[in-house]
Amino acid sequence: MSFLFTLRRGLASSGKRYYGKASNVPEEFSPSVGRTAAASTIRRYSIKSPPKADVDSIVIRSKTRSPQRKRKATYTSDNKFHLPAQEDWVAAFPAAGATFSSRVFLRNAQSAAVVADAFVPAGSKDKVIIEAFPGPGVLTRALMALPRERIRKIIVLEHLEPYLDFLRPLQAADSRVHVLPLDGYSWNSYQKLESDGYLKDIDTVPWDQSHPHLHFIAHLPTSVYGEQLIAQFLRLIPDGGWLFQYGRVPMSYVMHDWLWERVSASTESLNRCKLSVIAQAVSSFAQHLPPEALLPCDRHFWPSSVVPGHRAVPMTAITMDPLERQARVYFSRDLHAYAGFGGCQIIEKGMLDKWDYCLRKLFVLKSKNLERAIGHLAPGSTALLSYLTDPTLPADHPARADVLKLIRKMEVMDWAAVVRAFDAWPFAPEDLLITESFSREG
Repeated sequence: MSFLFTLRRGLASSGKRYYGKASNVPEEFSPSVGRTAAASTIRRYSIKSPPKADVDSIVIRSKTRSPQRKRKATYTSDNKFHLPAQEDWVAAFPAAGATFSSRVFLRNAQSAAVVADAFVPAGSKDKVIIEAFPGPGVLTRALMALPRERIRKIIVLEHLEPYLDFLRPLQAADSRVHVLPLDGYSWNSYQKLESDGYLKDIDTVPWDQSHPHLHFIAHLPTSVYGEQLIAQFLRLIPDGGWLFQYGRVPMSYVMHDWLWERVSASTESLNRCKLSVIAQAVSSFAQHLPPEALLPCDRHFWPSSVVPGHRAVPMTAITMDPLERQARVYFSRDLHAYAGFGGCQIIEKGMLDKWDYCLRKLFVLKSKNLERAIGHLAPGSTALLSYLTDPTLPADHPARADVLKLIRKMEVMDWAAVVRAFDAWPFAPEDLLITESFSREG
């Protein structure tokens, strides 16, 4: 299993600092006038008996020092197969800092049971589940509680120790469960699954059918890294990388509803972006539950608003299924050699770099129409308009596109026509280096 799989962490925030007026600003940060004032103050108090008012003020300042920090609550238990009572979650599961604050997961056993049944419904048989970012395992426990014939194996990927403490007992209690201290962000984690034999019983299934056994499930972090991760997975579908080497493996996610809005955004939505186009070009997807089923957030997810400084975020449960591959003849300019889209995958094998390039170059002009924006692809690229408006082809031919559409209103079929025209153009640039993965821009 090999391909380029990179996820970059965000850079540290700006090092700017702002200083307002304060009586205790260090001398080196004070202007020269301030230093003079400080010197005169020192001389004022250098006499043997300072005025009583000044002495009192000094005593008052000493009395108003900030109180000592409260000792952090801790949680101990001899049996971590069972999760803590809800009132003990603050002590048991950290929620401060970037590492933990974006790790949002189900906390309610009843709602987890509903989600588990939606992800692995009745009729499923001998599923091998790879579950990433499970937290302490509320959803994992719900999957274990499903009828045994539905699930043959659950491979749990979690690298944070506070959560692993509550996951390892599951492995001891059920032979189907394998808890691995691995990070779901890292490509090495998925390589290790293969090298250590966890997937040796997985058959490769023809692409014309959904894989009946292998299934990926994850709570996506609510930070930008969650969006980067799903974008990477979707981009691996056309060339059959990652788990897709075994076939059309379904992916089920619990994700921030803001991310869902970007993935599912229609051409009429202001949320439409590059991620929307890629997702819709390679997969079908649907919400399993109505949005209100997982509201209010505090009742269903952790961290909740009881954690100081944390605001609960709405989440949704979805499943994405890779689309069937589309034959290359679909794009033929032969009047009789094409058919409708028919729910098939539109990004051809080996064409992802060109899709990335065209999407990036044109989405920066998303408020312009295609006719005006297409020249941004490369010098002389306005020549592509002759491909896209060829009058010898029917108006509904997939090689044609409506060049008066705004970039953000272009359908997947319009993008397919642009990419195919770009691919056929003899003067297209050869250097299509993409230096960043999909993110919140656009």
